Amino acid sequence: MSAVPTYTLLLFLSLCHLLAPAQAVYLQPCEPMNQTISVEKEGCPKCLLLETTICSGHCVSKEPVLKSHSSLLSQHVCTYRDVRYETIRLPDCARGVDPHVTYPVALNCGCSLCMMETSDCILQSLSPDFCMNQRTILSIY
Repeated sequence: MSAVPTYTLLLFLSLCHLLAPAQAVYLQPCEPMNQTISVEKEGCPKCLLLETTICSGHCVSKEPVLKSHSSLLSQHVCTYRDVRYETIRLPDCARGVDPHVTYPVALNCGCSLCMMETSDCILQSLSPDFCMNQRTILSIY
Protein backbone atom coordinates (compact mmCIF):
# COMPACT_ATOMS: atom_id res chain seq x y z
CA MET A 1 0.00 0.00 0.00
CA SER A 2 2.77 2.45 0.81
CA ALA A 3 4.35 1.86 -2.63
CA VAL A 4 1.46 3.59 -4.44
CA PRO A 5 1.97 6.99 -2.76
CA THR A 6 5.73 6.71 -3.40
CA TYR A 7 5.17 6.10 -7.13
CA THR A 8 2.63 8.91 -7.23
CA LEU A 9 5.12 11.27 -5.63
CA LEU A 10 7.88 10.22 -8.04
CA LEU A 11 5.54 10.69 -11.01
CA PHE A 12 4.53 14.13 -9.74
CA LEU A 13 8.17 15.19 -9.27
CA SER A 14 9.07 13.89 -12.73
CA LEU A 15 6.25 15.88 -14.31
CA CYS A 16 7.30 19.02 -12.44
CA HIS A 17 10.84 18.57 -13.74
CA LEU A 18 9.57 18.17 -17.31
CA LEU A 19 7.21 21.15 -17.10
CA ALA A 20 9.77 23.58 -15.65
CA PRO A 21 11.40 24.38 -19.04
CA ALA A 22 7.94 24.82 -20.59
CA GLN A 23 7.17 27.60 -18.13
CA ALA A 24 10.09 29.66 -19.47
CA VAL A 25 8.35 29.80 -22.86
CA TYR A 26 5.63 32.03 -21.40
CA LEU A 27 8.02 34.58 -19.88
CA GLN A 28 8.41 37.91 -21.67
CA PRO A 29 11.54 37.66 -23.88
CA CYS A 30 14.35 40.20 -23.70
CA GLU A 31 13.30 42.99 -26.08
CA PRO A 32 12.86 46.77 -26.32
CA MET A 33 9.77 48.12 -24.57
CA ASN A 34 8.34 51.58 -23.94
CA GLN A 35 9.02 52.98 -20.47
CA THR A 36 8.48 56.29 -18.71
CA ILE A 37 11.77 57.49 -17.22
CA SER A 38 12.74 60.49 -15.13
CA VAL A 39 15.42 62.93 -16.24
CA GLU A 40 16.81 65.41 -13.72
CA LYS A 41 20.03 67.17 -12.87
CA GLU A 42 21.51 69.01 -9.91
CA GLY A 43 20.92 72.73 -10.38
CA CYS A 44 17.69 72.19 -12.31
CA PRO A 45 14.52 72.32 -10.17
CA LYS A 46 12.28 70.11 -12.30
CA CYS A 47 12.27 66.39 -13.03
CA LEU A 48 11.03 65.59 -16.53
CA LEU A 49 9.10 62.38 -17.19
CA LEU A 50 9.42 61.17 -20.75
CA GLU A 51 8.82 58.05 -22.81
CA THR A 52 11.80 56.13 -24.12
CA THR A 53 12.60 52.56 -25.05
CA ILE A 54 14.45 50.33 -22.56
CA CYS A 55 15.52 46.69 -22.58
CA SER A 56 13.35 44.42 -20.47
CA GLY A 57 12.48 40.76 -20.29
CA HIS A 58 13.62 37.29 -19.30
CA CYS A 59 17.09 35.84 -19.77
CA VAL A 60 17.95 32.26 -18.85
CA SER A 61 20.27 32.25 -15.85
CA LYS A 62 21.64 29.75 -13.38
CA GLU A 63 22.80 30.09 -9.81
CA PRO A 64 24.99 27.41 -8.27
CA VAL A 65 23.60 25.52 -5.31
CA LEU A 66 27.04 25.27 -3.71
CA LYS A 67 28.70 28.68 -3.64
CA SER A 68 32.36 29.30 -2.96
CA HIS A 69 34.61 32.34 -3.00
CA SER A 70 36.54 30.97 -5.97
CA SER A 71 33.49 30.42 -8.20
CA LEU A 72 32.51 33.27 -10.47
CA LEU A 73 28.86 34.19 -10.73
CA SER A 74 28.03 35.08 -14.32
CA GLN A 75 24.37 35.94 -14.68
CA HIS A 76 23.01 37.00 -18.02
CA VAL A 77 20.71 40.02 -18.00
CA CYS A 78 18.55 41.74 -20.59
CA THR A 79 20.65 44.65 -21.79
CA TYR A 80 21.29 46.99 -24.73
CA ARG A 81 22.87 45.68 -27.94
CA ASP A 82 22.24 48.76 -30.06
CA VAL A 83 21.43 52.12 -28.56
CA ARG A 84 20.82 55.66 -29.75
CA TYR A 85 21.30 58.66 -27.46
CA GLU A 86 18.92 61.61 -27.40
CA THR A 87 19.45 64.94 -25.67
CA ILE A 88 16.82 67.16 -24.09
CA ARG A 89 16.97 70.56 -22.41
CA LEU A 90 15.76 70.82 -18.81
CA PRO A 91 13.77 73.98 -17.99
CA ASP A 92 14.57 76.59 -15.34
CA CYS A 93 18.14 75.50 -14.58
CA ALA A 94 20.31 77.75 -12.43
CA ARG A 95 22.74 80.12 -14.11
CA GLY A 96 25.96 78.31 -14.99
CA VAL A 97 24.32 74.85 -15.11
CA ASP A 98 24.29 73.10 -18.48
CA PRO A 99 20.57 72.31 -18.98
CA HIS A 100 21.18 69.47 -21.46
CA VAL A 101 20.77 65.82 -20.44
CA THR A 102 21.46 62.81 -22.67
CA TYR A 103 19.59 59.52 -22.21
CA PRO A 104 19.68 56.14 -24.01
CA VAL A 105 17.01 54.79 -26.36
CA ALA A 106 17.15 51.01 -26.88
CA LEU A 107 17.11 49.92 -30.51
CA ASN A 108 18.01 46.25 -30.01
CA CYS A 109 18.32 44.14 -26.85
CA GLY A 110 19.88 40.84 -25.91
CA CYS A 111 20.97 38.65 -23.03
CA SER A 112 24.59 39.07 -21.95
CA LEU A 113 26.69 39.59 -18.84
CA CYS A 114 25.83 42.69 -16.86
CA MET A 115 28.40 45.43 -17.42
CA MET A 116 28.77 47.41 -14.20
CA GLU A 117 30.22 50.38 -16.12
CA THR A 118 27.05 51.00 -18.14
CA SER A 119 24.20 49.19 -16.38
CA ASP A 120 22.42 49.01 -13.05
CA CYS A 121 23.26 45.43 -12.08
CA ILE A 122 21.72 45.35 -8.61
CA LEU A 123 18.80 43.12 -7.71
CA GLN A 124 16.37 45.91 -6.90
CA SER A 125 16.85 49.56 -7.77
CA LEU A 126 14.72 52.69 -7.91
CA SER A 127 11.92 52.69 -10.46
CA PRO A 128 12.85 54.32 -13.81
CA ASP A 129 10.44 57.20 -13.19
CA PHE A 130 11.67 58.05 -9.66
CA CYS A 131 12.14 61.81 -9.15
CA MET A 132 13.91 63.80 -6.45
CA ASN A 133 12.45 67.11 -7.69
CA GLN A 134 9.03 68.36 -8.84
CA ARG A 135 7.69 66.23 -11.71
CA THR A 136 6.90 67.66 -15.12
CA ILE A 137 5.54 65.39 -17.86
CA LEU A 138 7.15 65.96 -21.25
CA SER A 139 5.23 64.86 -24.33
CA ILE A 140 7.44 64.30 -27.37
CA TYR A 141 5.65 63.27 -30.57
